[in-house]
Amino acid sequence: MSNKTYVKSLLLIAIITLALGGLLLHIRIHPIVKIPSIVVGYITGVLSIIVVPLLFSFKKTLSYGYVLNGMLAIIGTILMAHFSIAHWPAQTTFASIILETTLPDILILWTIFFIGKALFDLETFGYDPKKPKAGVTYRYPNMGWWLVHLVGLSIVYTLGNLLWR
Repeated sequence: MSNKTYVKSLLLIAIITLALGGLLLHIRIHPIVKIPSIVVGYITGVLSIIVVPLLFSFKKTLSYGYVLNGMLAIIGTILMAHFSIAHWPAQTTFASIILETTLPDILILWTIFFIGKALFDLETFGYDPKKPKAGVTYRYPNMGWWLVHLVGLSIVYTLGNLLWR
């Protein structure tokens, strides 16, 4: 097994493990019987465990896995942030914001994103440590592209939530 295959395998296992842990945590906190609208979290969890690693596994579908992984992170962030705002802790302290909101869950979600980003970059741009990072920050596949989508989708979601109550 080459070093490239070994690193790729470890990153895929990391994505699957974290996504499975996140889904199990989601099932424990939000039973579908009590809140049927939480089904989005179940669907995105299954996509993160099965579809995203499969797409990352092949060179032809690598970009699709990268985009799907990123969009799932953005959707999850927006929905969990909304859930936290709707169920804000009674007493607002630093500790309550850290421990009584979905901030830890969002951090887990973005860990999956960054592992996918590393996998995508390694497979796309190579494993040479001396190769310089290039490209325009706000263009695909760089991080600014994701920030633009996070902000844009957050605005659309917020406007939809405010205008169509």
